[in-house]
Amino acid sequence: MGALDNQVVVFTGAGAGIGRSVVTRFVAEGARVVAVDIAATVVDLAAELGDAVVPVVANVATWSGNTTAAQTALDTWGKIDVFVGNAGITDGARGLEDITGEQLPKAFDELFGVNVLAPMLGVRACLDALVASRGSVILTGSFASTNAAGGGSLYTASKHAVHGLIRQFAYEFAPDVRVNGVAPGVAPTRLRGTESLDQAITDSVLDGTDRALPTQEVAPVSAYDGVFTMLASRAESAAMTGTLVSVDSGLAIRGIAKPGGRVGAR
Repeated sequence: MGALDNQVVVFTGAGAGIGRSVVTRFVAEGARVVAVDIAATVVDLAAELGDAVVPVVANVATWSGNTTAAQTALDTWGKIDVFVGNAGITDGARGLEDITGEQLPKAFDELFGVNVLAPMLGVRACLDALVASRGSVILTGSFASTNAAGGGSLYTASKHAVHGLIRQFAYEFAPDVRVNGVAPGVAPTRLRGTESLDQAITDSVLDGTDRALPTQEVAPVSAYDGVFTMLASRAESAAMTGTLVSVDSGLAIRGIAKPGGRVGAR
């Protein structure tokens, strides 16, 4: 038996990186997943994983995208046990002084639309079904949810907001729905940038990143599978709600050195 046998999951940001890896693990653990992504590559998951996955190509920053995903789960399997809000974009660590006043409103709306509004819409679209199943929510935060320098000002603000959503939702939906989050540090993936800032795809791992981590290596995306699985499991995380689990290769104990500076004293 798997840790997620017979659980139905709506999972956004499922097309690549951490999301794709976690969906693969969820299916191996017995879950059935509506895999949602704005990129059409999410369709490939059905070919890889069989009929335990139903892909949905949708913009999760819209209400219709989220209601389509939720209704797909209900029409296919009749319930929703877990909503995972994993979709996100980056600002490429762009500092505020490097964003013009003209760019800022559009960049804010775009980045917060995906990183903050989308998980709110997803939870709302799935909420009645989650209450009925006494299910759970998992939101993907970041090292930047609790620290500076994990991104630029827009990204850091958005991920701090995700941490706030985890705590507020856990309070609002108790005792019917548990709400937790995962805060990755550095993962070997590529993130969609903020188009309003003329960014396309941004590499998440820079040269020398491994040497800045206490673990001295950048963990593969599969290193996050177990934490998501634990939080989705009714048995393994029954006593957890309102928690953001840090999985950052020790980055928070070391910090990020500002260019030309140093962290700590030796």
